[in-house]
Amino acid sequence: MADGKSKPAFSLPDFTDFVKKQTTLVGLDIGTKTLGVAVSDTLWLTATPLKTIFRKSFQYDMNELASLLTGREIGCFISGLPLQMNAEEGEQAKYTREQAEKIGAYFQKPVYFQDERLSSAAVERIMIADYDMSRKKRKQKLDAGAAAFILQTFLDRIR
Repeated sequence: MADGKSKPAFSLPDFTDFVKKQTTLVGLDIGTKTLGVAVSDTLWLTATPLKTIFRKSFQYDMNELASLLTGREIGCFISGLPLQMNAEEGEQAKYTREQAEKIGAYFQKPVYFQDERLSSAAVERIMIADYDMSRKKRKQKLDAGAAAFILQTFLDRIR
């Protein structure tokens, strides 16, 4: 699926130069053990959580992601970037940036990095307060929910 060449990460002003209209945007919440995945509608109004992939290897992860995205025309990936509270990039942000760029290269799609500080905490509070979700269910859905939160934040910014 990929030749190892990636479209570059882009800035918000460059978004329309890189991304074709009426495509699906894919939100990612990248961790060392999980990969949360969400998608937008083609009008770029709403983000929907798809799945939390429990990571095994890069190829396994990409096979799972490709399977989830089958039949969708992907415009780009919106990856959460876990900045530190002082807005600097720490080790986790560097890891996330590296992984997101590898995913972008694999699918030959550009990547935009969205600040994700506190996104998982916000989603977990909603899961507890509004849905009274058990810890086990939260673990299965948290990262996909965080990916949707990250993607929705981006969608709200571009409107």
